[in-house]
Amino acid sequence: MNQNNITNNYRVSIIGSGPAGFYAADHLFKNKEYNFSIDMYDRLPTPFGLVRSGVAPDHQKIKSVTRVFDKIAQNEGFRFFGNIEFGKDLFLEDIKKYYHIIIFATGAQTVRKMNIPGEELNGSHTASEFVAWYNGHPDYKDRTFDLDKESAAIIGVGNVAVDVARILCRTKDELSLTDIAEYALEKLEKSNVKRVYMIGRRGPAQAAFTNPELKELGNLEDADLITLKNETELDNLTREFVENSTDKTLTRKIEILQDHNENYSGTKNKKLFIRFLLSPVEIIGDENNNITKIKLCKNELYKSDDGSLRSKQTDQFEELDVGLVFRSIGYHGVALSDIPFNDNWGVISNDKGKIIDENNNFLPGHYVTGWVKRGPTGVIGTNKADSGETVKSIIDDITNYIVNKIQDTDIKNIEKLINQRKKDYLSYEEWLKVDKIETEKGAEKGKPRVKFTEIEEIIKAGKS
Repeated sequence: MNQNNITNNYRVSIIGSGPAGFYAADHLFKNKEYNFSIDMYDRLPTPFGLVRSGVAPDHQKIKSVTRVFDKIAQNEGFRFFGNIEFGKDLFLEDIKKYYHIIIFATGAQTVRKMNIPGEELNGSHTASEFVAWYNGHPDYKDRTFDLDKESAAIIGVGNVAVDVARILCRTKDELSLTDIAEYALEKLEKSNVKRVYMIGRRGPAQAAFTNPELKELGNLEDADLITLKNETELDNLTREFVENSTDKTLTRKIEILQDHNENYSGTKNKKLFIRFLLSPVEIIGDENNNITKIKLCKNELYKSDDGSLRSKQTDQFEELDVGLVFRSIGYHGVALSDIPFNDNWGVISNDKGKIIDENNNFLPGHYVTGWVKRGPTGVIGTNKADSGETVKSIIDDITNYIVNKIQDTDIKNIEKLINQRKKDYLSYEEWLKVDKIETEKGAEKGKPRVKFTEIEEIIKAGKS
């Protein structure tokens, strides 16, 4: 920007309305040097990203963060355009015409594959599609999961794996008090799943779940938590790792796991096993391509050159009789049209949130935040600091007169363009109508909300 055209007013476009996008908006609004007007876009008509469609329905306290986002949305300079998809309804060339600052906050939308034989058999799913299904995500409402099977394996021991295990083991009474999708509640009520295995390739000290999450698994109404003594005993390398760790909760995590060693005598109907030091090597099916078993290789730990403990396979194998397999081994971002992307890392190429091209040149006015910036790590609150770093880069660039050069200064024209492209978008005020109807329906049933799961229903409710 030419110094002769200095302004204190900047127009910002945020693509994605999850926590990272809202926290970026919050940081910008709190800046006292410059004035920002912010338009937030999402391909779904509803805001909040994974807080709505990813956080487990039995964890309502976590979902209460949406109250913070509501306050951010009340800023005078904020507008929301739901049901507008980047690369389909709105393109980069459109956005560059109207906005000084463009922030991408689109998350990590795909799950990594295990790349083992049998991964495509009937009954093999990603954990994230199951999560989206029971949360009422419109894209996944029609997915089917054969819950007539008696046993399921979940590959991974992170937060999402824990959520899937817990939902499979909950009773109808436990789930009926949540905002789980009505169709999912009906299917889970009739579920025949009696055994659930969570499988980690490394040891108990490397498990990503937290102690409160672990304790919750041990206090399910109708499921006994079981661990194996030989998999939770600490070898010398792990004992050294725990003793030298700065994580003071690690010792307690090991103790909780060991408290459930060989807990076969429990009287509850379901059994939840947490297994360690195992890697899936094959999913085995029958003549109809339905899963019957999963073959696992036993692992051992070794210290890598950087001092971390990693796993390597041995020559010992084990098979588990299962009819369902959910993989939860990490997420991967999706490339966006005309935006530099690092396929290996699954993120938009960037330096502290500033998007860079293949020659490491910064793209003026182009930024990224959240999982598509740093990879799928951290919890919801992690996005606050992450977005703060991106906004700091934005402020530094504005101070140095580096922004995108807009062509149209009339902010009303972007709304005219959107109306030409797609009339059935939702504003934030219209989303609040949807929210009110959902929560009122929920109150009638003694639950937080009853979600609309059809795009058309959501639009109709918002426009009513």
